[in-house]
Amino acid sequence: MGTEILDGLTKAILEYDKEKAASLAKKAVEQGMDPVETLDALIAAIRQVGDAFGTGELFLPDLVGAADAMQAATPVLEEEIARRGVERKSSGSIVIGTVYGDIHSIGKTMVATLLAADGFAVNDLGINVTAEEFIGGIKKHKPDILAMSALMTTTAPEQKKVIETLKEENLRDTVKIIVGGGAITQEFADEIGADGYDPTAPGAVKLARTLLGN
Repeated sequence: MGTEILDGLTKAILEYDKEKAASLAKKAVEQGMDPVETLDALIAAIRQVGDAFGTGELFLPDLVGAADAMQAATPVLEEEIARRGVERKSSGSIVIGTVYGDIHSIGKTMVATLLAADGFAVNDLGINVTAEEFIGGIKKHKPDILAMSALMTTTAPEQKKVIETLKEENLRDTVKIIVGGGAITQEFADEIGADGYDPTAPGAVKLARTLLGN
């Protein structure tokens, strides 16, 4: 039965089926399956989608659909992992959010999902996040990397504001900063003093690993 559930979870991710993914994750917990092993099956599936997106075999709607299915199942398993007191090996820790004035979440959510799939501990602050809220997230979670998204040219300057606020709080040297979003370019990232930029979600994961020497 365990194998059937794992196979079903993989299929749910590959078919972008949120309801099935959530249902099978709950069933795995109810039947006492190893939540880490179950989560690993989800991670393998989302990586498969991410790799196919990176090579052009799949497209943005595919990545969004798979990410949605992944997010429907992951909290159930993470709660069980925490309940059991199990520690998973981490690639690093990330605080991520869409900057103040910007309510776009798709790109940020995809990056967060693929980072989590790659073994990073991700704390997603959501959308419309102020500089002060980013600072609070950094103080609370003490991440290795801060990742900021801005889709609009009118909100892109908020990324610079966050970096300047980090400097004022003497926190800039404690965290690597990566930026992305439709309004961001490599030139802008260099101008505001970010440590890295990538226009794609799979690329952001590789960038995070590179910055941490993984």
